[in-house]
Amino acid sequence: MEMYLYHYYEKSQGPFKSLSDLNMQEAEQIQNLIRKEGTLFASNRSENYIQIRFELEALARRLFIKKGGKPVNKSPHYMTLGACPWIKTWYVSGEEIKINVNEFEPKTISFTYGDLFPTMRFDDDKSYRKMIYTLEEIEEIIEIYGLPQEWNEDGAKGPERYIEVQIWDHKPLTKYENNILN
Repeated sequence: MEMYLYHYYEKSQGPFKSLSDLNMQEAEQIQNLIRKEGTLFASNRSENYIQIRFELEALARRLFIKKGGKPVNKSPHYMTLGACPWIKTWYVSGEEIKINVNEFEPKTISFTYGDLFPTMRFDDDKSYRKMIYTLEEIEEIIEIYGLPQEWNEDGAKGPERYIEVQIWDHKPLTKYENNILN
C-alpha cells in the first residue's frame, strides 16, 4: 500500500523546526514564549512539557533501537502517517508537507499509534500503549485498528487522533526545508 507522511507547521516559521533540537534550557525559553503569546495550540502545554518530551523521546529512541532501528539523530522530527487536517488547525497559518514513506530508510523511522505523549503515558488496556513500531509492524497495526484520523476524527473516542511518525534521520527532510524557504 502506498503511504504518505505529513508534516504540519506554522507558515511564518517554516517546516521541521523542533524544540528537541535545542538543549533543555533553550527549549524551555522558546516554549515559555509560545505559552506567553498564546496564539498556537502549543501555548496550552503544561509547565513540565519540555522535560516530559525529552524523557519520552529518549524512551522512544531506546525502544526503537531494541527493535533494530538505526536512529541517526538524538531526537526525532514528527510527522503523521496519512493526512490529519485537525493538526493544521493548531497554527495561525498552518501549512503541510506530504512525503512518500519510500523516501526514508525504514530503519530510521518509528511509529506510535497516536501521539507519543498519550501513547506512552496512558495506562489502559489498549495493546498499542507504550509501544514503538517499525514500518512493517505499523502496517499490521493499521490492519487491526485502522487509522485513528478515520475512526476518531473529533477525538471523542480517546486521545488517538493520528499515527505519529518519528523521523530519526533529518537528512531526507532538508530538501523540503530548502524548497519551502526558496
